Order: sequence, then C-alpha cells, then structure tokens
Amino acid sequence: MDLVIGTVLDGRVTGIAKFGAFVFLPEVGKSGMVHISEIANTYVNDIHEYVKEDQEVKVKVIGIDSSGKISLSIKRAEAAPASRPPASAPVYYTPKTVSQDSSFEDKLKQYMADAESSASAIRHHAERKRNSYRRG
Repeated sequence: MDLVIGTVLDGRVTGIAKFGAFVFLPEVGKSGMVHISEIANTYVNDIHEYVKEDQEVKVKVIGIDSSGKISLSIKRAEAAPASRPPASAPVYYTPKTVSQDSSFEDKLKQYMADAESSASAIRHHAERKRNSYRRG
C-alpha cells in the first residue's frame, strides 16, 4: 500500500520519547513518528498521560519527507472537537422610555442616576485595565 498524506490508519505505539511517540503501521509495514504537539488538542506536558507502549492508536499521515520519514498525527485522526457555542446576540442600547407626564425634576434625577452609572462603569473598567498590566 502506498502512503498518501491525509490517510487515516491504525497503528501500534512502539516507543515513547519526550518529544513524541513512534508508531508502527502494520498496513504499510513502516514506522512513523507522532510529535508531542500532534498527540492531543490540549497542551501535552507528559506524553505518558496520553499514550502507552503497545497501545493501538488511529493516526493520520500528515507528511512524508524526502528521506522517507513519516509524520503522523493522533489529534487530526480523531473527530474535530466540538466547536464553541454560538455567541449570544449582540446587545444594543435601547433608551428607557420616560413618561411624558413626569416632571423636569424627575427627568433630571433619572438622567443623573444613568450618568453616574455609566461613569462608574467606565471608571471600573479603566481601573481594572490599569491594574492588569502591573508587574510585581
């Protein structure tokens, strides 16, 4: 069988190094390597937490160089991880309706309360931004 990039094959882990795992592909009769960055969709600190020697794995051929070295991926052979949930609909400003029969003083009090709330939110955001970049 000829190896084609993108082919998904079954293999067996024959060796583990700190930089990746060596996988024998019985259908082809050759071995390839899965780099540690191609083991899982998350950060892999210790490869032994994800694969063991003699473990059967599904791998995808992601490269074959001129010297015949086969690059494999376990994470690309698996189904794509669930996508993020869709973002909620954007929130638009809708002005509060003020009854026409309210007095000027009531409207002024409402305006002052809204202005203070907005100013407070802006100050809070600026304070958080200012504190987030401090180094200790």
